[in-house]
Parts: sequence; C-alpha cells; structure tokens
Amino acid sequence: MITLSRGAVSVIELDNQPLNLVTGEMMERLDAVLHELARDPEVRAVVVTGAGTRAFCAGSDVKEFEGLAGRVAQGKLLYEKYVYRKLAELPLPTIAAIEGDALGGGLELALCCDLRIASARARLGMPEVRLGVIPGSGGTQRLPAVVGPARAKELILVGELISAQRAEQIGLVNAVAGEGEALAAATDMAQRIAQRGPTAVREAKRLIERARDLELDAGLAAELDASDRVFASEDMLEGARAFFAKRPPEFPGA
Repeated sequence: MITLSRGAVSVIELDNQPLNLVTGEMMERLDAVLHELARDPEVRAVVVTGAGTRAFCAGSDVKEFEGLAGRVAQGKLLYEKYVYRKLAELPLPTIAAIEGDALGGGLELALCCDLRIASARARLGMPEVRLGVIPGSGGTQRLPAVVGPARAKELILVGELISAQRAEQIGLVNAVAGEGEALAAATDMAQRIAQRGPTAVREAKRLIERARDLELDAGLAAELDASDRVFASEDMLEGARAFFAKRPPEFPGA
C-alpha cells in the first residue's frame, strides 16, 4: 500500500492502484513511515506521490460508506485525521507530486504537504457533497488556509473538479508540470531544498505554520528565538565559510 525510497530526498508512494484509494492498511503504513522519516537525520525533504498515472489518490472507497453509517467519526476518520496531521506536522519540507486525480481525501492528503506540483493531466477537487457527505480529513480547514474561504466554499459546496491549470491560478498548486513529469518536477524542487541549510529550513517551516495562529508580535518574537538557534548552529558556520570560499556548502544539519 505504501512504498518508501529512502535518501536525502525520500519518496513516499501510495500504491493501491488504479486509484490509490485510502484504506486502513494504507494509513497504518503511512503512520509508520512518517514516524521513521521524522527521526532520520539524513532525510532533508520528502516527496509524496501516487503509483500509476490515473490518480495521486482518489480518496476513500465509496463502497465502504454504507457500512460506516453512525460510526465514521469514531473509526475511519479519527485515525485518518491523526495520520494526516502527522504528515502536516512533519518537521521536514514535503511536496506532493500529483500526476493523476487528487480527489476528496486524496486532495486533503496533498493539502497536508507544504508544496504541491501537479501534472497537466491532473484534476483536483472535493466532490464529497455530490455523495451527500463532507470532506472529513481536514479539507474544510486546510483548503481555506491555502486558497481563501471563498474559493474553498466554491470547491467544496459545488463539488466540481478543476484542472491543474485552474488549481495553479487559485494557488492550490505551486506549479504545473508536463504530463508524466509531476514526480520529476517535485523531486527536482525537493533536491534544491535539500541543498539548503536543514536547520534553517525546518525552523522556517515551523515559523510559517505558527504564523496562522500567532499575533504579529508573538510571531516576531518566535522568529527572533528561532534566529538565535540558527545562528548557534554548525549549519550557519558552514554556510558562511562556504560563501567566502566560493564553494557549495556541506551542511551537517546541526
């Protein structure tokens, strides 16, 4: 259900073809993989993608819906929310490589990543209301934070799918790659991030996430504290030395 390719840029592949539907087994494996990656000092960035070309992830299996009546919150969705949040709070930078459709819970999963790159063939959307349900794995909360409340209401309440090009226009994805090139484009971006100072990258990600919840003065104070930590790091010293030596830095990540 999940394969992991380890390296400075690690790749998580959702593999439940043809649509890479979310299952309990997939969530258990993703939970374990995220636990591993968070504790691996050699990993600098993570790419999340889907196997095949039809879908990044098309969300939940509709066949399960009737059996979940009256107990979805205590069962399926509670654990999904936990794992999705674990991805969102991974201290490493994350990029979703969206080659095919990212629908419902699949788009909610992509929204847990810091950045999203979609191929020109991709379609994105939250069509849950067309089935009489709502986005239940963070979509009503994370989508407005990315595209604004009005766009989020349009996508969720109308429930129609949009193209990758439209998704880029409204800020849902950061870039559109050619067909078949989403993973390569996401990996290239991840490799560039992996070459930056890892201490600074992690601190910057944490500060940006906290900016949603903090008043400006509190955010600026948190930024100052983070700067103290960064300037006390070996990464900072290596960055300065490499700059003056006119060579690429070799950041130790500490």
